[in-house]
Amino acid sequence: MPEVTIYTKPGCPYCAAAKQHYTNEGIAFTEFDVKADEAHSAKAEELAGGSKIVPVIVEDGEVKLGFGGS
Repeated sequence: MPEVTIYTKPGCPYCAAAKQHYTNEGIAFTEFDVKADEAHSAKAEELAGGSKIVPVIVEDGEVKLGFGGS
């Protein structure tokens, strides 16, 4: 199984779609709310190359920005 981390914020429809996608695929993920913790916000921004974008998805070490569905 892939190791997946998703950096999200409340009310983000793309974040919700990403979480639903991984849930539907039966892939467990770790979620970090960038609004709830400054450290997670900073990490997500770092992974996104300085952009404040969510979701930031890290799957087996590969960083994906945003979510367009599958």
